[in-house]
Amino acid sequence: MMPSFKTAFLLGLLALSSSPVVLGHVHHHHEEPNEIVPEDKREGLLQKWEQEWGYSGISTFAHMKTVKCLVEPDELYDIAIIGAPFDTAVTYRPGARFGPRAIRAASARQLTGSSYNVRAAINPYLSWATLRDCGDIPVTPFDNALAERQMYEAFLELGSRPAKTPAKSKYGAKGISAGKTKLVALGGDHSVALPALRALYEIYQKPITVLHFDAHLDTWNPVRYSSYWLSEQSRFNHGSFFHIASTEGLISNTTSAHAGIRTRLTGVDDSDYTNPGPEQGFMRIHADDIDDIGPAGVIDSIINRIGLDPEQPVYLSVDIDVLDPGTAPGTGTPEPGGWTTREMIRILRGIEKLNLVGADIVEVSPSYDNVGETTALAAAQVAFEIITSMVKAGTGTDLGGWYGKKDDQDFEAPSVAGGQTQARFAVDQNKEL
Repeated sequence: MMPSFKTAFLLGLLALSSSPVVLGHVHHHHEEPNEIVPEDKREGLLQKWEQEWGYSGISTFAHMKTVKCLVEPDELYDIAIIGAPFDTAVTYRPGARFGPRAIRAASARQLTGSSYNVRAAINPYLSWATLRDCGDIPVTPFDNALAERQMYEAFLELGSRPAKTPAKSKYGAKGISAGKTKLVALGGDHSVALPALRALYEIYQKPITVLHFDAHLDTWNPVRYSSYWLSEQSRFNHGSFFHIASTEGLISNTTSAHAGIRTRLTGVDDSDYTNPGPEQGFMRIHADDIDDIGPAGVIDSIINRIGLDPEQPVYLSVDIDVLDPGTAPGTGTPEPGGWTTREMIRILRGIEKLNLVGADIVEVSPSYDNVGETTALAAAQVAFEIITSMVKAGTGTDLGGWYGKKDDQDFEAPSVAGGQTQARFAVDQNKEL
């Protein structure tokens, strides 16, 4: 009697699994030692194949080396990119959990060899700093309290490691952050700033100065959303995290600032602004102020408020909705009347000497972006400017640069010749670091 097809199939699998020939071949393949490649051959391979184009390669931020730093405790770096794909604390449109992926993809043209930043007179990817893309924090989407704890522990772990460049080196951060690593977090909704501030407070043991670019205050008492249906977990959301951070004493009330604000308020008066409380310690620069004082006036206001104290840590938090939705529509709570991408980048370039110890770029929600991905591109450029400032601050010398020029002789104003505007900037692009 012939066996059924099912029986024959199972007998075949059993015979295959018990075959010493098959098993021996498999084990032999995996146990074979890796051949050591001669150095001259390796150099030839690198010269031939190491180059990448902006559109090629695995999608990491600026084609950085990627390491799952959270499971590699021996991995050291000076500045790390870390994704926080979390968006279950939003009050309007979700989707920012895909922000880290979109920002990384939009950073593709930031190739190591072709990322010289003219305004700063430095290529941040070819300088003293060791940079890593540390991947994403595996944040749960099911429990916000657990998610906050995951992000806090991840930020604390990654931010507590010694920097690759030691404090005694001529390079690297000085002052209170000497020998410490710096993280640039890609959100995710804006509530990721709360665990970041909790971690920074633990690391620096003092209140952190916050420079907050946003259309919204994010200092609201959670009662603003619902005074009846309220719980401890509901307090953690992307509009109340600075309220919580302030009441916990994490934020310096004498040096922090909001910029780009154009928010709606609760109720029939301005009590969201005027009610006393620790969360009202921010200086406010409204979006409209740029019409009166210009980007330079915004820069001066920020520096006058925050100062350049090397012993006071500064956390830079950038909600992409500080930009007008006409240029950055891909965000969860769009507010018309914002700054342009050019204005925002110019302001970031003007505050390069702030003592940044960490930063985030949040609320990029790619499902609402346009086909040109202008929101993600703006976020990637913001990250590039922040990283540039962090690296430039650790060069141990005054590089000057387009906006940070050393003297008037280093700069020639634009002139018109042959029908084209030409600008020449005398910078030493071959400076040894």
